[in-house]
Amino acid sequence: MEYSEVAGSNQRVRVRFVMQLDLDNLPSDTTLLHRLVRDMAAVVERRDGEIERLQLIIRQLQRAQYGRRSERLDADQLALGLEDVESDLAHAEAQPKPEAKPKDAKPRRKPLPNNLPREDVVLDAAADACPCCGGTLHSIGESVSEMLDWVPARLRVIRIRRPKYGCRACGTVHQAPAPERPIAGGLATPALLAQVLVSKYCDHTPLYRQSQIFARHGVELDRSTLAGWVGGACWWLDALHERLCANVFASDHLFADDTPIPVLDPGRGRTKTGRLWVYARDQRPWGGPTPPAAIFVFAPDRKSERPAAHLEHFSGVLHVDGYAGFERLQARGNVVLAACWAHTRRYFYEFFEASGSPVAAEALRRIGELYAIEERIRGQSPALRLAERRTFSKPLVEKLKVWFEQQLSRGPRRGKLADAIRYALVRWDGLTRFLHDGRIELDTNPVERAIRPVALGRKNHLFAGSDGGGARWATLCSLIETAKMNDVEPYAYLRDVLERMVDGHLVNRLDELLPWNWQPAESVKT
Repeated sequence: MEYSEVAGSNQRVRVRFVMQLDLDNLPSDTTLLHRLVRDMAAVVERRDGEIERLQLIIRQLQRAQYGRRSERLDADQLALGLEDVESDLAHAEAQPKPEAKPKDAKPRRKPLPNNLPREDVVLDAAADACPCCGGTLHSIGESVSEMLDWVPARLRVIRIRRPKYGCRACGTVHQAPAPERPIAGGLATPALLAQVLVSKYCDHTPLYRQSQIFARHGVELDRSTLAGWVGGACWWLDALHERLCANVFASDHLFADDTPIPVLDPGRGRTKTGRLWVYARDQRPWGGPTPPAAIFVFAPDRKSERPAAHLEHFSGVLHVDGYAGFERLQARGNVVLAACWAHTRRYFYEFFEASGSPVAAEALRRIGELYAIEERIRGQSPALRLAERRTFSKPLVEKLKVWFEQQLSRGPRRGKLADAIRYALVRWDGLTRFLHDGRIELDTNPVERAIRPVALGRKNHLFAGSDGGGARWATLCSLIETAKMNDVEPYAYLRDVLERMVDGHLVNRLDELLPWNWQPAESVKT
């Protein structure tokens, strides 16, 4: 026996003692025996919980090194592997087949987009006379097939010529003023800047790799030069980012989350951990009128003061994960927190993967029933969604809470499963918000989707060079992700925005350049 817990009227005291039990000479005092049994049961429960916790850690580490978790590649690594498989499949399909393809077979691939330029190649008959009988041929139609071609990107030099004119009468010289450049004294046009920005922050190609690509085209551009271009371009875009943030924070329904990014800390010779706070707006699941958007705000830490400052003027429903720092927002009285069922489910999923627990499997099944209902009503009006939820989801949620409480009382009080159940019960008010408002979602998936590209960029970029680099990361990710959410091509958007700003676009008309309002001045071929 090692530990015992003695309950007092105002406090609980843990007393350490060592006792050797003589099984052949047990005490006859019933009260003492009861105490010994309770103490032994408490120690066994404590040890069982600790053993279970350590076993789960061992299984997770084993799975991370040898099992499915390590074998499950991220999307880009999986795509690299699938390329070889698809190439082998294409090679096999290219072999001659003995049977002819049925005429009524449906095409297996989607047609090529209509907006792509077409270049016709006419393969005409070699003669005007019929090779069989010598008769005159006349047109009865044609067969048309299409192949997708690639026109490689190319660099060009734009020479700006400004003729000078002199006046013989007064001796003055006249010349058109030099155009404004996006980078003072720089070589890059808005189109080239947009290409560098999209390559780094959308396609996740670090600047040193871009420098190598430019070198293959015969132009030597140092990484430091490209970094200067990124900073100069963000100088133009910062005002638009601020306007986008103001627009999003004025909404009454937002999703919030954060993700770490390593930031170089020169004073210590290593990196520190900064944060990108992400706020997304997506009303498409319930047909809301406001366009979708995602904004990123850089901060050097994860203190609760950060979201409190960002959302100082926000009022409405905030979809959040389990981060405790959001709780202080609800204390203001004008913010309602909606908790995330996806995060709740994740704890049961991880426990099930590690232990195969039937209790965790049942929890996953019950939560899956709620998501099946959500899938059926996605895109419907808030009133219809609310009516369906109250009819079908509410009884399931009420039974789930009772079931959680029963399982918590029956099983060990310590352990991963108990922690997963407590995580849900502690946040039950937030998890059930969707039963009172048809506009509330079950999870924070919209903001999670906005964060995913940052994770890939974090792998490729390794770290931000400074806090300023983190702020630039936030600016570009905000504009690019919002453009993608509104089906706007990021390169065409950034190129046109930079051109307009360099040409003197008025600050009081920045709303015209927000992705959902943007109209291209001219078609841009990428």
